[in-house]
Amino acid sequence: SSAEVKCSLCIVGIQALAEMNRWREVLPWVLQYYQVPEHLPAKVLELCILLYSRVREPQVMLEVGSSWLRDITNRSLPEYGSLLELYLLRVLLPLGQFEGAEELVRGCEVLDSVQQLALLRTICESQCQWTQQEEMHSAAEGQQGTSRETVLGTLPQKLLTMLTLLRRALRSISSHFHLIPYKKMFLAAFMLYLVVRLDPGTELRFLLLLLFNPLW
Repeated sequence: SSAEVKCSLCIVGIQALAEMNRWREVLPWVLQYYQVPEHLPAKVLELCILLYSRVREPQVMLEVGSSWLRDITNRSLPEYGSLLELYLLRVLLPLGQFEGAEELVRGCEVLDSVQQLALLRTICESQCQWTQQEEMHSAAEGQQGTSRETVLGTLPQKLLTMLTLLRRALRSISSHFHLIPYKKMFLAAFMLYLVVRLDPGTELRFLLLLLFNPLW
């Protein structure tokens, strides 16, 4: 039928866009042909959920999957139970939507009691893992902040003193240069050139004598 041909072409298009790393275009492109999420074929919805879950963007399918599962017509489809479980595992739980997942399972008449209990157990386990990861993450951030404060608070006093003295020395040298007349600076440079030519080893000592000589 035309619906089956349309679905098959959409599946091929999804695969082509995914192979070209244009997965962001998949859902908008599919909705151009089906208008609303409720009209998506089960196979197309399944591929979209798997695709966006693989690229770690499950939130893209959050509203689309919810709209599809709430539709009364879709509940009569044989794929409804498997799609609900896929949506639960690949979209709701990775996003931490535990209350929504539990409500979805409890309100689903398609699932029998055994399936509901299995999914509820999966939700509970996922929530426990999520809580443990959040606690570990918070503890790691707190420990990192404490370590940073400890390092900053235990800088050696000698280092701080040296930095203060260095700043004062640089400021003194800078002000001293401003007081030296230009003619004497040219004379000092010429004398330094002669001394270096005669004895390069006295370069630093002569320069210091010139800079800090009280006769300036």
